[in-house]
Amino acid sequence: MLPSTRPSVLELCAGAGGQALGLEQAGFDHAAAVENDPHACATLRLNRPDWTVHEHDLFEPLDLSAWRGVDLVAGGLPCPPFSVAGKQLGRGDERNLFDIGVNTVDEVRPRAVMFENVKGMLEKRFADYRAWIDLRLGKMGYVTAWRLLHASDFGVPQLRPRMVLIAVRKSEADRFIWPVPCSTPAPGVGAVLGDLMASGGWSGAKAWAAAATAIAPTIVGGSKKHGGPDLGPTRARQAWSLLGVNGLGVANEAPAPGHEGKPKLTVRMVARLQGFPDDWQFAGGKTAQYRQVGNAFPPPVAAAVGRSLAVMMGAGTGGLGQARG
Repeated sequence: MLPSTRPSVLELCAGAGGQALGLEQAGFDHAAAVENDPHACATLRLNRPDWTVHEHDLFEPLDLSAWRGVDLVAGGLPCPPFSVAGKQLGRGDERNLFDIGVNTVDEVRPRAVMFENVKGMLEKRFADYRAWIDLRLGKMGYVTAWRLLHASDFGVPQLRPRMVLIAVRKSEADRFIWPVPCSTPAPGVGAVLGDLMASGGWSGAKAWAAAATAIAPTIVGGSKKHGGPDLGPTRARQAWSLLGVNGLGVANEAPAPGHEGKPKLTVRMVARLQGFPDDWQFAGGKTAQYRQVGNAFPPPVAAAVGRSLAVMMGAGTGGLGQARG
């Protein structure tokens, strides 16, 4: 545990640090970040050398004794078991880590829990599994709530709905309030990426930016086993095309002065569309970097939920029970 007055977090499946960065911005200190991908671990260490980063597969035993009593257990648990892009095997998927996540909560007993996943987990087919999670956490003394949050409601220029599960101790449930969406719409892709698109000297960048007024479709990280970096399946690439972007791959650099046709995005551009600051660096080759970015939880969304949790842990009024709807 860190010697700090700030609340502490143990993060599972930390990835490239999207959720971690957001929670840090919300006022949390990381007791530890656990991640099994070596490139993502390198990214975390590169950006936050003072963090305790454990490269560990959660399907293998992990001694959690050092983190008992941490304020928050958080994690972006694997999405494929619940994604409409997959077979939606849910609990039966060998990649599902929700059981292990709940077991971690049982052993650590934090003040609160924050798990995020794809919106598919909220489908009717997974109602029994959600009820099982609610029951397990309820027996531990937590009140749970599931909510679909849209990244664009929190300033992220992207169509990215995410399921967030919050669980807090019954004694504190009346102090948690879900974050309120921003009062202004998220900016369009052109407004966000105009300077990066022009950084290579492309003369068409200004016109491109003026035309790309909509937010981006959902950015996908892709599979670790198949293919290289691209901006998603056919429907997503069509949406990118309407924004003047070639979605058949990711470029190494911004378009050059003589570039013709629709430009490709760079990893840095995609990272900005996810809400990462420009000084957040990514380790590994282009494919590894893109997958880290594409699979991340946008930091601004994590920060918004994190601030609500931080307020609950300090002061505030509201009610998780009221917000369950």
